[in-house]
Amino acid sequence: MADLVANTAAVIEADPFRMACLRAVKSLHLPDWFIAAGFVRNAIWDHLHHFPMTTLNDVDVVYFDPNDCSLTTEAYYTALLQQQLPMVNWEVKNQARMHLKHQHLPYKNSAEAISRWVEIPTCVGVQLTADNHLIFTAAYGLEHNWSLHVSINPHYPRPAVYQQRIRDKKWQVLWPRLMILTAESF
Repeated sequence: MADLVANTAAVIEADPFRMACLRAVKSLHLPDWFIAAGFVRNAIWDHLHHFPMTTLNDVDVVYFDPNDCSLTTEAYYTALLQQQLPMVNWEVKNQARMHLKHQHLPYKNSAEAISRWVEIPTCVGVQLTADNHLIFTAAYGLEHNWSLHVSINPHYPRPAVYQQRIRDKKWQVLWPRLMILTAESF
């Protein structure tokens, strides 16, 4: 796992766009924050396919603040990020309220929330620390990402949602070496 973390850090650090995004989010001093999902996942897949970094549809910023779950606060943080990097489609979500959307019990922190997302390779996040080191959350490890395997998260037992996302995202068209497991495989 340590090698995969180091490899992932090297891929992220080599991308000026991703590092600019991380510095922007770091500057907000959000509680328990990560940039997650495709921000990390797609970087690994692009690297393994020897592709230039593909354009991200959005940049998913998650944080955890149970004392302020207002949409207004999320919009405020989004606006601050938009001022810093206006070309980015920022998606800022307080994970202290997102359990309601997914019909889960309340999450304890951002890492737990990320660990409950639909596909295993999407359950990853990265943070830039105060001393400019990258730390990752990856409840299921990074092996799925680096082995190009896509599978449903056993903690998100909604196969119809998984299958629809696989169809909608068209990942195998973008990254043809992916091995996408059907929800029925589990």
